[in-house]
Amino acid sequence: MIPVIQDRYLDQHQARRRQPTTYEDLLGDSIERAFGAGHWELDALLAYLNKAGPLAPNSQPWTAESYQSVMKTLATGE
Repeated sequence: MIPVIQDRYLDQHQARRRQPTTYEDLLGDSIERAFGAGHWELDALLAYLNKAGPLAPNSQPWTAESYQSVMKTLATGE
């Protein structure tokens, strides 16, 4: 049997500086459901988000620009 070294496994939250907000959790869940339903292209993903929610942070429907802005903010913390 091969010994398992636990500290070598990736901690999926290792770069997290804070807990996600409720909005971020909802958005992540919706994106996961969209991918699970086969919506892999940006236009299809945005259509899914606009149908299922949540809305973009400005309470408007998602656009490519608003989605890219939110993803950049989440990735960089800016």
